[in-house]
Amino acid sequence: MDIGKCRSSCLSQRISSPDPGLLGLSRHSSMLDFLRSKKLQVRRPDSLLRPGAPHSCPAGSCCEPARVHVERLLLFEGVREVEVVDGCHCSTCPEECLRLPALKTFFPDSPWEVTVDVGKCSDPSYSAGGLFCMPTRFNTALVKNPQGGEVIQTLENCEMKEKCYRVSQVEYYYEIVHSSAGHREERLKEIDVGRCLGSCSSGDPCLLRESQGGEKCLVWAEAAPSRCAPHRYDVHTFRSRRDRVRTVIAIQQCKCRE
Repeated sequence: MDIGKCRSSCLSQRISSPDPGLLGLSRHSSMLDFLRSKKLQVRRPDSLLRPGAPHSCPAGSCCEPARVHVERLLLFEGVREVEVVDGCHCSTCPEECLRLPALKTFFPDSPWEVTVDVGKCSDPSYSAGGLFCMPTRFNTALVKNPQGGEVIQTLENCEMKEKCYRVSQVEYYYEIVHSSAGHREERLKEIDVGRCLGSCSSGDPCLLRESQGGEKCLVWAEAAPSRCAPHRYDVHTFRSRRDRVRTVIAIQQCKCRE
């Protein structure tokens, strides 16, 4: 399936899809050479541009998707959503952390087709003190579909954060309190339980380079899974509607963990 991709320049050579099996083994002298070639194909960075290749966008602009639509594919493991780029355009690259519009079309070419501005964060060229422009506040939009409706998450705000960070997530509970006069009162209690967002880097995954201090990696390691998880908590205790003591755990800080 051609999902498309926007690039600011032309690559030095066409990147082919990874070999599905051992079809290309005959072109290599050994299994090690074949595995090295396969790793280079998969991990080849987008920055390998042809020297002197003309840029499709002027300085200070980025080549970004102008329109994206969502295709739903029925696979063996279930339904999978795939974002397909319909077109690209040159857009100003802001140097500050901002929420930018990002249009996404759901159920294209159907009576339920609708386009929603889901939003995205800008990507400033600088990162002050290891901080990055990350999403911090979200909202939801209701999209009609053949089954009735579907809730879509949209982005409202971006801030400079570490790669792994905490965002606010407010939950509401009914709390029973007793006044000084002994009257039983029911109140709505608001607790910011928080949640962790972001990603965690696992260091340099290169095991073997072409030469000492060289930039070309010959063998890549499978990165150990590292996730952004809660690190410190706060405990909220109150009496529920059923006159039982209830405890709610709220996240205070997030940290990368293996």
